[in-house]
Amino acid sequence: MAQVLLTHSYHLPFDPKQLCKMQPYTPLGTLYAATALREHGITVAVFDSMLEDPSAKLPRLLSEHQPGIVVIYEDDFNFLSKMCLTRMREVAREIAAVARAIGAVTIVHGSDSTDNPELFLENGFDYVLCGEAEETLVELCSALLHAAELPAIEGLVRRDATGKTIRSLERLAKNPAWSSLPLPARDLIDLEPYRTAWQAAHGYFSANMVSSRGCPYHCNWCAKPISGNKFHLRPAAAVAEEMRLLKTDARVDHIWFGDDVFALNHHWVQEFAGEVVKRNASVPFKIQSRADLMTEQTVRDLKTAGCAEVWMGVESGSQTVLTAMDKGLDLHSVVAARRLLKKAGIRACFFLQFGYPGETWTELQETIALVRLTRPDDIGISFSYPLPGTVFYERVRQELGQKRNWVDSDDLCIMFRAAYTTGFYRAVRDALHAEVSSWRDQAAEDVGAEVTALWKRVADLEPESRNAEVFAPVAGAASHAPSAFVSLESLAHAERA
Repeated sequence: MAQVLLTHSYHLPFDPKQLCKMQPYTPLGTLYAATALREHGITVAVFDSMLEDPSAKLPRLLSEHQPGIVVIYEDDFNFLSKMCLTRMREVAREIAAVARAIGAVTIVHGSDSTDNPELFLENGFDYVLCGEAEETLVELCSALLHAAELPAIEGLVRRDATGKTIRSLERLAKNPAWSSLPLPARDLIDLEPYRTAWQAAHGYFSANMVSSRGCPYHCNWCAKPISGNKFHLRPAAAVAEEMRLLKTDARVDHIWFGDDVFALNHHWVQEFAGEVVKRNASVPFKIQSRADLMTEQTVRDLKTAGCAEVWMGVESGSQTVLTAMDKGLDLHSVVAARRLLKKAGIRACFFLQFGYPGETWTELQETIALVRLTRPDDIGISFSYPLPGTVFYERVRQELGQKRNWVDSDDLCIMFRAAYTTGFYRAVRDALHAEVSSWRDQAAEDVGAEVTALWKRVADLEPESRNAEVFAPVAGAASHAPSAFVSLESLAHAERA
């Protein structure tokens, strides 16, 4: 039996795009919360809903453990949780209902509940914990288990006896001590279903870990409801040791570092590489970082440590759009990073974003041209998504309708007044994805009939997909009319990195 049952609301089969990709990762944020509770003598069980149907297994676990408290603690290290998907809201509400039916107190923590605490209080939760909540979860659970008066807890939202919402004076909890927590409690979940899924789909087993939490950059579309702009970095030796344990004990073949921004501290990367070599802990791994962090020395150190793939937030090939985003990135850095990573034998991949205000077909073609110039090994494309707490959200707030969240990770609908329709951006996405994929199979001069047809569809859709309000001429202003379509043939001989 356990005093607290921890779970999360992401269930892979409810997300068709991710189910097709079949790259499931354990809920690290949930497991770190379990570690924090156990460190303070609270008995814990974890229900991992990633691969298990919540409606099927959760009732049995509740009956088995009879917990006094049920906590949905979302994985703050997983971008899928950060997307605040409405399908996850539905699962959370169902979990709360089942928990309350056995008389358990319900607590929720995550990006969506931090943004919308009253919505979660209205849907079956007794308490919402906002911010970096491992320590405040311990405080709240300890008080509830001992029937003690609640102390002043940072980031706590609840209702009083009259139904009035009560918020703590400190809106978000802070936990700089996170970086010194023991390892996430992987022993509380079963890794074998993950191994089976990965082996069946990809022929190897990938596991996740993190070396840091948070991001200090100020991209104005990036929602940071948990850590804000704070950045916490774990000791290099501790990270290398966890890597060794995953290699030897869990027998992983590959690691994904879920950090928002890896390699921010160049001295740390150098130290990390040394610790990995000293422990013979090297396993091929992929990271998320920025192009302007890929210096020659850092790339060498990443290679030494085992880095096989770097995903960089490039976002756009238009410097104008990057400036509007407050990205703080020069496109020359992207070209240089691609060159350095290619030379080191590390896959270089770009995250791109379509639809940001001010982006017309001219700017989109600059992004296409950058991709063709640099030839990344892979790309990931998303659409501008206004989430609360961002400058971008405030800019387009008056344009938003009733729908303000995506249903699942492939929803990718435009919810504000962008230059084009959702259908047009999807057409560009499909064409660019297909072209990049084709490079692995054939020469650039022969991208194939399918890719050519996809680009022709883009060209045909462009005039009829424009948002008339965005493209309406303004007296005294320069025309926003996009330039003519740049064909594949005209760019086929572009310089490449």
